[in-house]
Amino acid sequence: MKLALTILFLTIIAIATLDASVIPKAKVKITQNTVSSLIEGLNSENLGLKSSSAYMIGELQLSKAVIPLMKILREDESDEMRIAAALALYKIGTPIAIHAVKQSIRFDDSERVSKLCANFYSEYLKIKLNDEEKNEDTVKTAVK
Repeated sequence: MKLALTILFLTIIAIATLDASVIPKAKVKITQNTVSSLIEGLNSENLGLKSSSAYMIGELQLSKAVIPLMKILREDESDEMRIAAALALYKIGTPIAIHAVKQSIRFDDSERVSKLCANFYSEYLKIKLNDEEKNEDTVKTAVK
């Protein structure tokens, strides 16, 4: 178990130190082992490892981790961990992930978690609205 956690930690550090400006996202290959390690990290009792795994999952937009993140968002006792899960879900951005964040606005017992989920959801709506406006402008330009 210690070996697996060490490998997971080293994988997270290696991924975190990649300079995104040097290596385009499309060329970074994410192996199944990396995905499995990060998802396993979500099940750790170590809060640092657990939150780091959630962060990296969000950065890498790993949609395979949506269900475990949703479970953390609903059930974890730590406000910080629920916030980390909500942020990762927001970054993943799939409809089910965004819906989970939206539901936490209404149903989370912590005012802090609810408020941050509202901020994430609001930011999502702004981005979506901007994208729709850009698409409308493109269509109008093409029609002319």
